[in-house]
Amino acid sequence: MLDKLGLARPGQQMGQRWPIGCVALEITQRCNLDCTLCYLSENSEAVKDIPLDVVLARVDRIYRSYGKNTDVQVTGGEPTLRKSDELLAIVRRIHALGMRATLMTNGICATRALLEELVAAGLSDVAFHVDTTQQRRGYETEAELDTLRQRYLDRAAGLPLSVMFNTTVHDGNFDQIPSVVAFFRSRAGQVRTASFQLQADIGRGVRRRRGPGITPDTAAVQIEQGAGTSIQFAASLIGHPSCSRYSMCLAANGNLYDAFDNLHFVSTMQKATAAVVFDRTRPLATAGRLALWLGRHPILWPRVISWLLRKGWEMRKDLVASRGHVRTLSFVIHNFMDGRRLEEDRIAACAFKVVTDDGPVSMCLHNARRDTFILRPIRLHRTTLPLFWDPVRGVETTEFIEPARTDVDASQRGRQKSRSRNKAPQPANV
Repeated sequence: MLDKLGLARPGQQMGQRWPIGCVALEITQRCNLDCTLCYLSENSEAVKDIPLDVVLARVDRIYRSYGKNTDVQVTGGEPTLRKSDELLAIVRRIHALGMRATLMTNGICATRALLEELVAAGLSDVAFHVDTTQQRRGYETEAELDTLRQRYLDRAAGLPLSVMFNTTVHDGNFDQIPSVVAFFRSRAGQVRTASFQLQADIGRGVRRRRGPGITPDTAAVQIEQGAGTSIQFAASLIGHPSCSRYSMCLAANGNLYDAFDNLHFVSTMQKATAAVVFDRTRPLATAGRLALWLGRHPILWPRVISWLLRKGWEMRKDLVASRGHVRTLSFVIHNFMDGRRLEEDRIAACAFKVVTDDGPVSMCLHNARRDTFILRPIRLHRTTLPLFWDPVRGVETTEFIEPARTDVDASQRGRQKSRSRNKAPQPANV
């Protein structure tokens, strides 16, 4: 597909390093926050948690579609609201198939004890979503939320987990993004990836279309300001260039250095090492594996040595001050589409999917038509006779009835959230 769209250019990860960026596995539609920007629909609170065997069947479908080493985002809603034994079973299945499980959470219920159990079950990554759209009581600014970010970092400390943070970029916090980046910069190594997701007109949130000043380009400038260095986001591509941007920095002595500033070197090494598996939870072992691989490919030694010497000279003062300790910090910018402004070529080249009963679909398409996917009865395969699970009533039935949005009344929706409220959003407890 990338070839047909003219996107299979040097540096493209999709179709080279992996067939898909990640697949979201939504295990609940419930959430314990009430964000002013939310991709869930007005009817999400009405939907019961789909049966565990259906979730596990979807895990198997991801594996059949994309194979080993696929990144699977265990998400929702808030996935930690699912029964803990079921959450553990889901992570175990993902791990058993050789895929990588990431817990996408707001952190409220992600206790140290739960994280330890999830690691034992095979969890690879945890992504904490923290920002001012969540209206957490006692936190008015992104800087004040740093206390909460540190609390979550402390919970994961010492565990073999790759830690990420997600931040929604919107009109209310755009000017605060450099401060958020500075927090991650000071904790490079503890934080592996900082993801910034631009406001989109979708879902049930009360905030709608973003202002004209928020674009991938302006977000990159804000990230650079907080990072204290220029950052090249065009060297390593993730699917459609209008959707996502990625870069990686080297960190030493509290300072960041762009690791992707040489586009030709990055694209060459990315292509050459496409078959090398990088274990994010064991960086030293991964570095050793990469060194062994390089030992068997002497044709690349001149380029690698030249790059190392140049970077070493650039970082020399901070390398001395840090006694040679170097960490990495990656940045991602996600430019999700508005629900009523979907672009066909971006849907076709989507690197981020959501698995449904019909198979994986584009994340932006799924969010724009969420009710179509979450309200429809699910075919169960426990018997040869037709059997369906009704997601609104939470019961099994032999009848397949395609629901309309109007079939879900206010009494079924549960606690009303965001767009359905007539008063201003109220902060939620942390």
